[in-house]
Amino acid sequence: MAARPLVARQPNERLQALIQEAGCSNAGLARRVNMCGAEHGLDLRYDKTSVARWLRGQQPRGRAPAIIAEALGRKLGRTVTIDEIGMAGGKNLASGVGLQFSPTVLGAIEQVCELWRSDVGRRDFLSGSSVAASALVEPSRDWLISAPDGQVARSAGPRVGQSDVAAVRAMTQALVDLDHSYGSGHVRPVVVHYLNSVVSGLLSGSYREAVGRDLFAAVARLTELAGYMAVDTGQPGLAQRYYIQALRLAQAAGDRGYGGYVLAASMSHLAAQLGNPREIAQLARAAQEGARGRVTPRAEAMFHAAEARGHALLGDVRSAQLAAGRAVSALEAAEADSGDDPAWIAHFDQAYLADELAHCYRDLGQAEASARQAQAALAAHPSSRVRRRAIGYVLLATAQVQQREVEQACSTGMKAVELLESLRSHRGAEYLEDLQQRLEPYRDEAVVREFGARLEMQMAA
Repeated sequence: MAARPLVARQPNERLQALIQEAGCSNAGLARRVNMCGAEHGLDLRYDKTSVARWLRGQQPRGRAPAIIAEALGRKLGRTVTIDEIGMAGGKNLASGVGLQFSPTVLGAIEQVCELWRSDVGRRDFLSGSSVAASALVEPSRDWLISAPDGQVARSAGPRVGQSDVAAVRAMTQALVDLDHSYGSGHVRPVVVHYLNSVVSGLLSGSYREAVGRDLFAAVARLTELAGYMAVDTGQPGLAQRYYIQALRLAQAAGDRGYGGYVLAASMSHLAAQLGNPREIAQLARAAQEGARGRVTPRAEAMFHAAEARGHALLGDVRSAQLAAGRAVSALEAAEADSGDDPAWIAHFDQAYLADELAHCYRDLGQAEASARQAQAALAAHPSSRVRRRAIGYVLLATAQVQQREVEQACSTGMKAVELLESLRSHRGAEYLEDLQQRLEPYRDEAVVREFGARLEMQMAA
């Protein structure tokens, strides 16, 4: 790629310092950049001379600076931003916003508020960002080893009380209900504007210690919801930033259980999208370890189910079955116990567990067991869980394809198409695309062509 000079062509001391910290030679960095670029579909052919030019102040065009930052981040084992490598081109883009687990409460407030502002402003580095591999497991390590925040109370700004916390919780539940029924494409803009215009003011206000802890807990949940909605609108890189900040807010709330939930239910799904099944299991195990003795059996069931998903994607039948068995036992214990579950895990019932197990058996190639679990999930999910029911139909159809019941699979898949016609959900569309790919070997059959035509109409709409 052609290079452009930096202003006044100053030596890039930031890049030099990072190369020295990483213990890389110029040739070694060039190789890492080329390999990283190839993973992103770029044909980069840099060499040690290219790196020498960058150190003299030249800057490569296009996506290359982000690739260089990612390559150095992988070598260092932490997230590296374009700013850090001295290649922001004078624009001072805060491209690393939201990717750090802040060591202080004040830093956490500043970072999450900047993330919301940037999101509302549709800053390019957010909308076009991909998942940062180095920041998948790194935040879980920070969460595991960080000491509890000693104090969160603030004495500056408007007074915040429990009624404000209750309002955030009520707003969150209303948005969850809307998301279940209509998909994130309709709801996410509302969530982000509410966070930026209302919630940021609450975090920057004045509150007592108890109110502050409750406020951080409520905001953590809403921030995680915004991350999930970013996934459902096809923005996994943005979702990652929201999840990291939800994890940090849960730490400020003193809620280890919810922190574990963010790791096992949210960040592990990003690892799956990135094609890193080993990290799915790692994140689920980190959740189990970090929240040990601090969660109810229902939350433990979800953590174990997430671990089973990772093992299943790795093809590790024994480990997947062991984790799945622990999930089943934990949920049975939860339903036999009348203890109070926190609101964030109350939804994880037999239907959700069956849904998770259907995914596991699908990935293990055990079609009969997958179909059985998908049918159990569909029988138990209420009609209000529109997206979840649609995914259940796709899982069932997938199992039917695996059993060569092609006509039945197309009929089942059509039920998912009909449900998703009422939603704006990128996640649902991805499931349908996966089903269509699995039907490709049978593309000459009339029923498969009919299903494909209906799916194309739905996608176009």
